[in-house]
Amino acid sequence: MLKDSTMWYASWFDTPYYHILYKDRGSKEAQEFMDTLTQYLHLEKGDKILDLACGKGRHSIYLNTLGFDVVGADLSKNSIAHASQFENETLHFKVHDMCKPYNEQFSAVFNLFTSFGYFEKEEDNLNTIKAIKSDLNSNGLGVIDFMNVAHVIANLVPQETKKIDGITFDIKRYVNDGYIYKDIQFTDQGEDYFFTEKVKAITRADFESYFQEADIDLLDIFGNYKLQKFNINTSPRLIMIFK
Repeated sequence: MLKDSTMWYASWFDTPYYHILYKDRGSKEAQEFMDTLTQYLHLEKGDKILDLACGKGRHSIYLNTLGFDVVGADLSKNSIAHASQFENETLHFKVHDMCKPYNEQFSAVFNLFTSFGYFEKEEDNLNTIKAIKSDLNSNGLGVIDFMNVAHVIANLVPQETKKIDGITFDIKRYVNDGYIYKDIQFTDQGEDYFFTEKVKAITRADFESYFQEADIDLLDIFGNYKLQKFNINTSPRLIMIFK
């Protein structure tokens, strides 16, 4: 069995199995969200956007087709290697730790699809927010798209099985010590695998504390990808706009 609890995201996200399990994530919804978000932020063609924790680059690639100058950054070398085939003069991908500043100035920095709260060290949550702030130009805006923890926990599916590409994934979800866990177990070609996803259950109040400590202004909060009002009981997402 394979299990890596230290920086688990660095190993799990680099496996082909991560991308098999999540390959059906809706590109249409993601594109509609980018349309809505960039219009709301009044971004103009040619503006520079940093897509932090970009994965294989689905948001970055689409943002680039809208006319933006995009950098996609991710810790996963395999994801960046895949995304790099789509590079052009205004689309680039780099291996980068989002806890640290990218050291360029952007009109917007996006952290999308719950790509936050993976860190072993609590201070890295604050460090990431400080890094985002440092990478914004004078009029730049930051966006964190996180899960609404209260809604997720209330609707947690403790156990399910998914069969994808001939692989049966047994998935267990639970909450423990302020984190939401997902245990993923499967067998492929006679080998048994076991991975655990672990995301800190960061609430709106927690984020507001981070923003206050980082001297950041929280401008708006939305509860879904249509940018409708946030409701702690019914909203699936916690989308925060700040500067």
